[in-house]
Amino acid sequence: MGDLFSNLSLGFGVAASLGGLGYCLLGVTLGTLVGVLPGIGTMATLAMLLPITFHVEPNFALIMLAGIYYGAAYGGSTASILLNLPGTATSAVTGLDGYPMAQKGQAGVALFITAIASCVGSLFGVVLLSLFSAPLARVALQFGPQEYFSLMFLGLIAASLVGSGKSVRSLAAVTLGLALGLVGLDLNSGAARFTFGVTEFYDGLPLVAVAIGLFGLPEIIANAGRTVKSSVNSKDISFRSMLPSRHQWRRSGMPMLRGSSIGAFFGALPGTGGVVATFISYAAEKKLSRQPEEFGKGAIEGVAAPEAANNAAVQAAFIPTLSLGIPGDPVMAIMLGVMMVHGILPGPSVITDSPDLFWGLIVSFIIGNIFLLILNLPLIGLWVRILSIPYNLLFPVIVAFVCIGIYSVNYQVMDLFVLLGFGFLGWGMKALNFEVAPLLLGFVLGPMMEENFRRALVVANGEVSTFITRPISGVIMVITFMIIGWFIYQGTRQSLTGRSQKV
Repeated sequence: MGDLFSNLSLGFGVAASLGGLGYCLLGVTLGTLVGVLPGIGTMATLAMLLPITFHVEPNFALIMLAGIYYGAAYGGSTASILLNLPGTATSAVTGLDGYPMAQKGQAGVALFITAIASCVGSLFGVVLLSLFSAPLARVALQFGPQEYFSLMFLGLIAASLVGSGKSVRSLAAVTLGLALGLVGLDLNSGAARFTFGVTEFYDGLPLVAVAIGLFGLPEIIANAGRTVKSSVNSKDISFRSMLPSRHQWRRSGMPMLRGSSIGAFFGALPGTGGVVATFISYAAEKKLSRQPEEFGKGAIEGVAAPEAANNAAVQAAFIPTLSLGIPGDPVMAIMLGVMMVHGILPGPSVITDSPDLFWGLIVSFIIGNIFLLILNLPLIGLWVRILSIPYNLLFPVIVAFVCIGIYSVNYQVMDLFVLLGFGFLGWGMKALNFEVAPLLLGFVLGPMMEENFRRALVVANGEVSTFITRPISGVIMVITFMIIGWFIYQGTRQSLTGRSQKV
């Protein structure tokens, strides 16, 4: 416990410095500002604002990026409640009861409870992150390339299959991502692979252009023609109208705690995260409620529980990412990408080699969520006014800033063509009902998996069985193949059931 307090004090020195506070505040402000725009979503917001962080010192870059992440998560809930236009599946769950509350004239109360639940869930997740990341990293220091490959393989399969109803399409997207990760110079021989003579591709495809192309441009294109405006007037939302009644406080307390627990549990598991956590917390509250018929019509528990679960999952997702270097979702994959751009090797060595970065990031979560609470409660009226701006006036400005940001990372015109190409790819995948997120996961994890796979084979003199014979790696591989087997069984059973019903 003494080590924990000394580590937190080290992190406080980084996060509470003038630079740490400034970049944290800037991150949550920008994240909320872009995230509140209808239909944009957390991933698109993060992808569009990512270039800013490449010109900042690594400690502050991660603090700012994390602030953008949970700021965008909060902003997405605001758009969902006021317009019923969620940018993500997690925001959609909050809007199930948040939007009906807004229609009943309780928009202020819904937004206030959202802010409080976000803060409670985030702080719950930070506590778990502080307690479990360092011990997990100490165990991971004993891992070899076999264990790392097996863990990445498990994370990739779990992220593709768990919580998704389109397993085959997700696996196809992962495979495409792994193939795209092969572009660049071979690690061992130095031979150029799939670069087609383009020297800019020798270091691989640019992560930022790929991420924004896949997530940002399709969202901007999809929402370019939206004319939906908020029915809530900013003048109708005063501080007094935002305060919940005593009865509403009583109904919100336990759902927040239950949602935080569910979110923290699922957030720490690769491949599940906020989407699964929010749906399960909403279903749990409906099951436990004495008035389940109110859900979907403006039940305050339906706002408090999923919002707390989502934000707890956001913080808990950093546990495997920071301690093992294994991203469980595309957002964490982007975080790892930023670390690698700054020359930081993801994994357990981060905690031992860069304790100021690790603990500074953890303490910044606490400060950032307090900033988010202080910032958003007085500015709810401002977010309502922003939502009244026609989107067809906003999106050209957003596209211009995206292009400037992409070019400023490497100062290469080729990156803009990559952005355009992956924009069309992302738009096409969404039109064909393919999952986009697994592709980015495969793209980020592919090179790391290849490196560890080759290293493991070199150590084992080419014996592929080394991934099974080593105990920890073998257990992870068994779990992975059990997940694959279960989904094959489920798919086969559903197919046979469908055929029998037709007969």
